[in-house]
Amino acid sequence: MIEFHGLGRCFGDFWAVRDLSFTVPAGRICGFIGPNGAGKSTSMRILATLDLPSEGRTLVDGVDGTQEPDRVRRALGFMPDSYGAYPNMTVAEYLDFFARAYGLHGAARAKRVADIADFCQLGEMLGKAATSLSKGMKQRLCLGRCLINDPRVLILDEPTAGLDPRARIEFRDLIRVLAGQGRTLLISSHILSELEEICDQVAIIERGRLVAEGSVAAVKARARAAAQSDASPERRIRLEVRFPAADATVVERTLAEQPGLADIRNEGHDCWTADAPADPQIHAAVVRALVLAGQSPCHVDARGGNLEDAFMKLTEGAVQ
Repeated sequence: MIEFHGLGRCFGDFWAVRDLSFTVPAGRICGFIGPNGAGKSTSMRILATLDLPSEGRTLVDGVDGTQEPDRVRRALGFMPDSYGAYPNMTVAEYLDFFARAYGLHGAARAKRVADIADFCQLGEMLGKAATSLSKGMKQRLCLGRCLINDPRVLILDEPTAGLDPRARIEFRDLIRVLAGQGRTLLISSHILSELEEICDQVAIIERGRLVAEGSVAAVKARARAAAQSDASPERRIRLEVRFPAADATVVERTLAEQPGLADIRNEGHDCWTADAPADPQIHAAVVRALVLAGQSPCHVDARGGNLEDAFMKLTEGAVQ
């Protein structure tokens, strides 16, 4: 449903994107990952027919965006990382404006606006000024605008950036529903734990070039293989420790005191992970120390690493 074929975009002598190629099958959610300045937004704008490639091409449902941009625009919705609203325009007027822009009329237009407002849970906000909404509600409104033409493909550029935890979770639920309707989604985000939870596949780019692409499991497996091939005196894993309830200060201090542990992270929901040697005796010592500190682990596991670990292993941290 989404295809990048040797995509390149240069600005003068600078190549923002170079030789980018990957595909997203219909009905899949693809996470588009990379550091700031990696070329994600440029690639998404070209896919949305808002910019022209310097080389290569993009296709949406088999249609070339350069050759037939109007056909592509009818098939997709694009949510940029920032968007504008006219001053003094209410939420209802904002949605109605775009419904008219897409050629909807009369009862069909009114029904579409009402359905979108209901889906995005904007019903109580219809009479409010679009510019007065909270960040979370503005993101819902922008998503609603993207759905006016009932697109088969959605391009979402940092849709949950700046949202509080509840707003992020609720927005993520909307994304799941849209995928369940058979839509194809390309989502850029720096919140990798979120992408790992909802995406079928990921594409990682750095300095405008593709670094890794495939299912989430395949990309993590590639990162693990790269880690194991490194010249290291001992194999290391990601140790995960969960608690029914925990004192975060005590847990973090206790883990920090354990020899051999590094990169200790509070993953939330009373879960901590740490880079550790693949030695069961060390893992047992960690559990013993936590119990002696008054904490009671209910789950300890040596996991292969999450998407954040894979990203850190497969990229170099280089910027353009």
